[in-house]
Amino acid sequence: MFLRLLTAALAAFLALPAAAEPLRVAIQKTGTTGWEIAAAQALGLDKAEGLELSITELATTDAGKIALQGGSADVIISDWLWVARERASGAKLAFYPASTAIGAVMAKPGAVKTIADLAGKKLGVAGGPVDKSWLLLKAFALKQGLDLETSATIVYGAPPLLAEKLAQGELDAALEFWNFAVDLEARGFARAIDLVDVEKALGARGTPVVTGYVFDEGFAAKHEKPLAQFIRMLKAVKAALPHDDRAWAAASARTGAKDPAVLKLYRTRYAAGVPVRSIADEAADAATLYAELAKIGGEKLVGPAKTLDAGVFWKGPLP
Repeated sequence: MFLRLLTAALAAFLALPAAAEPLRVAIQKTGTTGWEIAAAQALGLDKAEGLELSITELATTDAGKIALQGGSADVIISDWLWVARERASGAKLAFYPASTAIGAVMAKPGAVKTIADLAGKKLGVAGGPVDKSWLLLKAFALKQGLDLETSATIVYGAPPLLAEKLAQGELDAALEFWNFAVDLEARGFARAIDLVDVEKALGARGTPVVTGYVFDEGFAAKHEKPLAQFIRMLKAVKAALPHDDRAWAAASARTGAKDPAVLKLYRTRYAAGVPVRSIADEAADAATLYAELAKIGGEKLVGPAKTLDAGVFWKGPLP
């Protein structure tokens, strides 16, 4: 009798559906994806999708890249230029668009008027030596005959640290991510060189996507459902944040800002960065920018490939 009960209990246990493994997402602690996840959770969008998340907050974007490459994260937020460089080296990474928001070179008003004014200056660069903004700025300068790596003193660092160094006068200018550029604007600094203008000068037809969700192709093939749930959740929260005050309250709590005027500027700039174009249009603009970067700076800027790998932008069955 006992054996029959034990066998029945074991069979019932084995028939239960396996618990879903959480999707492991590594984000920069001060990045806007953290805002979005906080807002999504406040609205219950993760629960509505049935999505289990394991979030790791890291100090830098480079740490996220290491986490993905080392297998401790399934998804990170990065840029398509880095994905292209990695694919050229044999990695099968893919990119799904997240934001068109891009930063600027910030400086005291009037201190930097053109790219040539950066010569001889101490320039802070957020995101590291292969960050998309830095590669775009270097190409823009090279196109005008200026090699920033030899003509300026470059200081790499985390975005909040560079913002403080600029405010304290230890830097002449800083190439910052868009949200830190907003913060510096509120503190009286100017957008000396806007990266949107740089993109257009390098051939972009629209306002191209900059950052996206990056994952391994093999992982996407085996875990299509949680990846699709994650992207659907963030698409829903992107639609909500510009007008849903409850969502924005959860997101804005992560900014550290208290001034209503600053928060309004954050919200406006965030909304402007939500992608509206098709993946095909985004990929076309990316290919144009990549070709120009390859022509201007060659392998030093983009790696060994001369054209954008068609597999950079994910074309699988995601929403």
